[in-house]
Amino acid sequence: MSENILKFSMNRCTRVERLDERTLRSVCSLRDTFTSASIEIRASLPDLEITMAGGEFHHEWQRVDDLHGILQKLLGVRIGAGMLKIIKGLVGEEDHLRQLAYMVEECCQGIILSITKDILVQAPVSEAGKLEFFSKMVKDNIRLYNRCAAFAPGSRLVEGIDPPR
Repeated sequence: MSENILKFSMNRCTRVERLDERTLRSVCSLRDTFTSASIEIRASLPDLEITMAGGEFHHEWQRVDDLHGILQKLLGVRIGAGMLKIIKGLVGEEDHLRQLAYMVEECCQGIILSITKDILVQAPVSEAGKLEFFSKMVKDNIRLYNRCAAFAPGSRLVEGIDPPR
């Protein structure tokens, strides 16, 4: 393992798909030099209640005991405001669980962003109109701040917005 310490690569991907009229599936996958993990969350529409949570998590030297039991604690939770605090409370905040909690949050944020796309198609055509529309959208829903490149610090779309703490 020591020969890998200077060789590091990471690939993380979150994807969301609609399984049927009432179910969204979000999967966050992570592959790096030390980790191979995939977490899946399913949420019901329109209330965004988590109806299924599962996955796998393998790390070179950190173990996640009872992954299934940890993820089952998420069942019945509604995706929305305060998700990170809820996730940390259910999954745990110990060092070996941080990446897992992050992946669960990414699944939830992916679902929020996929629903947001329906709003995005309502944006005006003009550049000035788009700037105003998207800036207002982030101000109205601060959870969008820094969730994608367009809403990242330094973007014109988030100028003047105080980042969430």
